[in-house]
Amino acid sequence: MNENVNVHDNPSGDDPSEAKFLLMTQAPVESLICRMAIPTIATMLISALYNMADTYFVGSLGTSATGGVGVVFSLMAIIQALGFFFGHGSGNYISRALGAHHMEQASRMAATGFLSSLLSGGIVAALGLSRLEPLARFLGATDTILPYACDYLFYILIGAPWMTASLMLNNLLRFQGSAFYGMIGMISGAVLNVVLDPIFIFIFGMGVAGASLATMLSQFVTFCLLLAGSSRGGSVRINVLHFSPRFAVYREIVRGGLPSLFRQGVASVGTLFLNRVAGNFGDAAIAAISIVQRVTIMANSALIGFGQGFQPVCGFNYGARRYGRVTRGFWFCVRVSTVFLIGIAATGFVTAPWVISQFRRDDAAVIGIGALALRMQCMSFPLTGWVVLCNMMLQTIGKSVRASVLALGRQGLFLLSFLFLLTPPFKLLGLQMSQPAADVVTFLLAVPLTAGVLREMAESEDVAAGPD
Repeated sequence: MNENVNVHDNPSGDDPSEAKFLLMTQAPVESLICRMAIPTIATMLISALYNMADTYFVGSLGTSATGGVGVVFSLMAIIQALGFFFGHGSGNYISRALGAHHMEQASRMAATGFLSSLLSGGIVAALGLSRLEPLARFLGATDTILPYACDYLFYILIGAPWMTASLMLNNLLRFQGSAFYGMIGMISGAVLNVVLDPIFIFIFGMGVAGASLATMLSQFVTFCLLLAGSSRGGSVRINVLHFSPRFAVYREIVRGGLPSLFRQGVASVGTLFLNRVAGNFGDAAIAAISIVQRVTIMANSALIGFGQGFQPVCGFNYGARRYGRVTRGFWFCVRVSTVFLIGIAATGFVTAPWVISQFRRDDAAVIGIGALALRMQCMSFPLTGWVVLCNMMLQTIGKSVRASVLALGRQGLFLLSFLFLLTPPFKLLGLQMSQPAADVVTFLLAVPLTAGVLREMAESEDVAAGPD
């Protein structure tokens, strides 16, 4: 990035961006995080409804149809990974740049991240549509699941460019403290998806393809609303003339976005292997595991939304060298999330059979496999708050190596290791045990990776931190 830009040391108090800076660096940390988190929690919950809605309505079409939607989830994770990569990569930098009043740098980063995300989604669409059936088989589709998987893949791939760009724009708004506009876009798209799903699936008789078409159209509406919202609330405007595809720009995107790419990318790989291993136990196992994944994502979405409320506060204050506010906000989030997750885990453990039955009421095998897997997941669930918040803080303050190592753990290195270690001796039970075991080991890894950073900020607080 060009470092020779104007730094406004004494900007006007009438400047919306300066008002936002003062809010982020001077308002009480705890109430500020809660204020930032309300729209991000809503956005994450609504985002989870996209896949939940498809799974729910498709569930009435049969176990193989449910499995077809499930195997495509790993590809959707790749699309999400690209969106989060460009959104977090540019957003992390922009929040620090705004904290330091580097306005021109922020504008160039926003334009470059946006157009790059749109292009990357287009590449995924072109490659996927050219090899649709082989892609479905690679994702884990069995012979009986294959037709449903191809139907669902088709429209998902067509919508990949604006799905990727939507995620980028939503994260860009969030990192600037403008999550409200992202919430409006995401909620509107999700509501439309829920409305269109039964219309296309049942009334128009499109089946699984109807669920995919509903998702694609809803994502396009979300994209349009997020693009309009990016020019409001004192946010950095998307100016295509500021597109700067230079090495220095992409270096910063990689630095800030690589942990997200690893986290989402390995989630896709983990899901792919889960589906392939589950396929050894039949379509019921694939359907059950895919339902559990969506249920846990729904539960995790509130946690992630809460952590995302912390990220702009973290980025602004780290950029302004107010480290005391960063650490105070971090520990506040850890305390709140741990209490919340204990309650969610207890509820999920008790109601697991009922939860799974809402998606496949007439399939005892799916309910039995899914209920046990969900209960095991609930046992490790309270540990994920620490893991998620450590990863978010490390990524936001630019500790990309530590954040990337942590991101590779849960659904990458550790999940794959436990899949291959536990499934041969324990069969289906080993498959169900793999994710909880990976969660425990990831928690243990997060402790030393974060402790050193917290200690460094504590030591610098008296010298560099501003007043709370």
